[in-house]
Amino acid sequence: MRIHLKTLGCRLNEAELESWSRDFETRGHQITPRLADADLVVVNTCAVTGEAVRKSRKLLSRARRRNPRAKLVVSGCYATLDPAESTQSLGVDLVVDNRDKERLVEITSRELDLHAMPQQATAPGESGLLGHGRQRAFIKIQDGCRYQCTFCIVTVARGTERSVPVDQVVAEINEQVRQGIREVVLTGVHIGGYGSDNGSDLYQLIRAVLERTRIPRLRLGAVEPWDLPENFWDLFADPRLMPHLHLPIQSGSDSVLKRMARRCKSGEFQRLAEHARQRVPDLNLTTDIIVGFPGETNREWQQTLAFVERIGFGHLHIFAYSPRPGTRAAELPNPVSRELIRQRSETLHQLGERLKRTTLERFVGRRFPVLVESAPTDPAAGWSGYTPNFLRVNIAQSPDDNLENRIVEAQLQRLTDAGDALSASLEQEPDLA
Repeated sequence: MRIHLKTLGCRLNEAELESWSRDFETRGHQITPRLADADLVVVNTCAVTGEAVRKSRKLLSRARRRNPRAKLVVSGCYATLDPAESTQSLGVDLVVDNRDKERLVEITSRELDLHAMPQQATAPGESGLLGHGRQRAFIKIQDGCRYQCTFCIVTVARGTERSVPVDQVVAEINEQVRQGIREVVLTGVHIGGYGSDNGSDLYQLIRAVLERTRIPRLRLGAVEPWDLPENFWDLFADPRLMPHLHLPIQSGSDSVLKRMARRCKSGEFQRLAEHARQRVPDLNLTTDIIVGFPGETNREWQQTLAFVERIGFGHLHIFAYSPRPGTRAAELPNPVSRELIRQRSETLHQLGERLKRTTLERFVGRRFPVLVESAPTDPAAGWSGYTPNFLRVNIAQSPDDNLENRIVEAQLQRLTDAGDALSASLEQEPDLA
């Protein structure tokens, strides 16, 4: 069968999609990038915000409308929280609960009676999803979360913490290396809680990956700032562990953080950031901020702006708060108006852009290895990729020279005209043989 896979939301959803792709192909099915060609469509939905729910519904409706003959399978947080709506109003043939995601291909094959000719099967692990110009793979290391932040529906949708065994993670990364992947991102709902159910921890997992695989670059997905394991910073002595951390704080106001039931205060985060930068040269810190949490006063908002400025984040993921039914935050008094949220978001975006420019300017004149990801769309555009600390770089180079999926030494020269990346030249001509 021809199978089309789509996802919304977090990196974990993307990692799950890649895993399903491999499993479907192992069973003899073909992954197709075209929705119209598919016999089966699988959608991994999101429900982290009201907007994510709207997009999930829209994606399912579009899939049913554009290919009404295809079977439609849905999983993810939106489908898990409201399976009846998915099947009744959106024409879904099968809902796979988040708790059964790891068996989605097995369940789909059984429930929808999928058949494939054995001669169509690929060799185990040959993923069509990753086989076309992909340099980075997202590896799911755990699911679920033990904490209950008041704004978060994901804890309800994903359930308790479940860790992927170390040997399984190592084996999957080694398979990705065999397929030519140069960079792996470890991802999950709460990766700092890795090992809470099997006697391990994130430090032991990272050390095992560095010791037992030859992956050139290893990155971490978002890690809660209170969950970094003992001896964590020692791991960065291995240059294959990339010096970029996304530590979501959500607010710079301690009173807002308390209403969110977050486990880190602004002062604790600042001390963590200072220590991290002392231990890890060139570290790039990024974060999440929620704007307009219920009851957010102007004083609390100003505290957040001052905090963001003080830390000097390299990038901000900014979320306009929207209430999610089923969360404690949805019942809190004194909601912030949509217009005020819009104004505050715009102010924070401007601050974030300025801080990003400051971060980029700090590295002008330096040399870094860059993993080249995308080919030029026109001769003037050059190739693009990322430094170890996740700075976007555009490299002026003839499109006739194939740099894709290569790690090249680049001299960072200046900011691009848009101010959101660095222009660079090759420090030496690459070996293109």
